[in-house]
Amino acid sequence: MLIRHPPDIKSSEITPENAYLDRRTFMAAASVAFAGAAVPLVGRGPWAAGGRRRPRASDDDKPTSYDDITHYNNYYEFGTGKDDPAQYAGALHTAPWKVEVAGEVARPGSYDLDDLLHGQTIEERVYRHRCVEAWSMVIPWNGFSLRNLITRFQPTSRARFVEFTTLLRPSEMPGQRGDVLPWPYVEGLRMDEAMHPLTMVVTGLYGRPLPNQDGAPLRIHVPWKYGFKSAKALVRIRFVEAQPANTWNVVAPNEYGFYANVNPNVDHPRWSQARERRIGEFFRRPTLMFNGYADQVASMYAGMDLRRYF
Repeated sequence: MLIRHPPDIKSSEITPENAYLDRRTFMAAASVAFAGAAVPLVGRGPWAAGGRRRPRASDDDKPTSYDDITHYNNYYEFGTGKDDPAQYAGALHTAPWKVEVAGEVARPGSYDLDDLLHGQTIEERVYRHRCVEAWSMVIPWNGFSLRNLITRFQPTSRARFVEFTTLLRPSEMPGQRGDVLPWPYVEGLRMDEAMHPLTMVVTGLYGRPLPNQDGAPLRIHVPWKYGFKSAKALVRIRFVEAQPANTWNVVAPNEYGFYANVNPNVDHPRWSQARERRIGEFFRRPTLMFNGYADQVASMYAGMDLRRYF
């Protein structure tokens, strides 16, 4: 894929924010420039001074509004209501920020956020985001491939999984004062999943800094998995030999598996996963296998029983 850098981008290709956020303007521009382009990775391009690359889009993949993305969230550290994160996350202090790197790596240590971001090329990727409760969004994330960080830490041959631990700060995260989940929140990926180019370290959305309610200052996004796999407010990355125990699998192992690949053929015990509703739309649509990224990721699970390893 050709990725053009800022000097190569014509001013006509840089979409003003008001046009980007205006649904009708965005769709009109997208239909002219990218008619018929229905691809799982809807957009990918570098951040450009004064604007951003216009993402590819299809009628099925128009971005969800910024307001919906930032006001309809699952983030139990701030409460179980969808509007709790937007209401309470403003109290969270995200600077300074450090991330501990530990386990089976040659370069463990405590890294400042600036250290982690140094030298990274921030891209824009418009990804489908699927939640296990049968709702979904299309989000223009800004960030870079997780494998860029992993390579810097130099994992050893014993590192088969990556474990992510999120912030524990009940003084600023009121949901952590209750026992709805064991805190801190922990997630994990198999090494090949973490190294896949689609797996993303997110630093922003819609060309803006990542809001607290969406996981600031640093989160993971794995677009072919349900949203709970995408750990927010990262403070620890640990490389391990054994499969880590992820929070929702510990709490409800019959409902939430370790892999959490989007699979319309495997229902949640309390609801069907065969169809989904995009936020901002009325009608439901069929859920796509691997959230529509099967061409890119299905080979990683060849031969696995996806009903057992759900």
